[in-house]
Amino acid sequence: MIISIMLGITAFVLVNIIFEIRFFEGSLKAFLDMLDTLAESLGRYNTKRYIERIKKERIVKRKENIFVKYNRLVEGLIIDFNMPFTLESFTSILCILFAISVLIIVIFMKNITLSVVIAVSIFIGGLTYFVMQSKSIKAERLENIMDAEDLICPLARDGVLVAIKKVMEAEESISPNIRPYFQQFIDNCENNGYSFRQAITLLNRQLGPKFDNFTKKAIVFEYNERKGMADIFLDIVDENAVLREINSRKDRIFRKMNRDFLIKTAIIILFFLYSLTVEGFREFMLHNDLGKVINTVLISTICLSFARCQALQGNLGPGGEIR
Repeated sequence: MIISIMLGITAFVLVNIIFEIRFFEGSLKAFLDMLDTLAESLGRYNTKRYIERIKKERIVKRKENIFVKYNRLVEGLIIDFNMPFTLESFTSILCILFAISVLIIVIFMKNITLSVVIAVSIFIGGLTYFVMQSKSIKAERLENIMDAEDLICPLARDGVLVAIKKVMEAEESISPNIRPYFQQFIDNCENNGYSFRQAITLLNRQLGPKFDNFTKKAIVFEYNERKGMADIFLDIVDENAVLREINSRKDRIFRKMNRDFLIKTAIIILFFLYSLTVEGFREFMLHNDLGKVINTVLISTICLSFARCQALQGNLGPGGEIR
């Protein structure tokens, strides 16, 4: 049936092109205008919700629940992937994609309940994949910060600002991912009237918790410098070496877990596809209600197992941080 519909659409489009018929010109314009109006309305609604949420968060500290966890997860993804969305617009897009997915799955499953279950499972699996990629980005950023600390700490005897300026002289010394923050720190200290404490605190906020230890020691060193005190920075270099070793071991374990999961999933899918070559099995699995339920359970199990596998890895430390 689908092939027949596609052939019919193709033939219709070809006839329109050959005879220069503008059958859908008016309808298409009206449809695009309607989409534009809907997008504008949705944008205004999301902007209003965004302003209300920001105001509310400044006044009331929300209790930890599933919605707060979802907001934190999505905001983390938006920052890590540098997406041009707010939390509200991202959620709207997610809802639209979910509705489209359910409609597409219903065509094949012919069962709304099972289609919703499959769509939810697929979205959990998809979101988990993005979280996995987000962890990789965080791990890379953590490694960049540790590399920068390793270069700055041995030079800190003459002052933290001097040490950072010396390291920044070499273009490739600090990763481009975090280099602009260090350049801003130098500008804030020398040109923008910031005190050292204000500038390093801003740099700490930009680089995250990994830079907390360095920031505390830098403030103590800058305002209470005594002879031999610069050695306090060398502890950070030793700590980074230990952290790299731990991260390396965890990375090996996680890679093995992910590889084993992918291999087992691929074997199950291939076996299932091969089994579909048997007519009776194909008829049962694709057209029988019980077969559709089994398909739904299989897809849900794979997606949720993937999510569980990544959650276990997340519990051992996001981005390679020590917990």
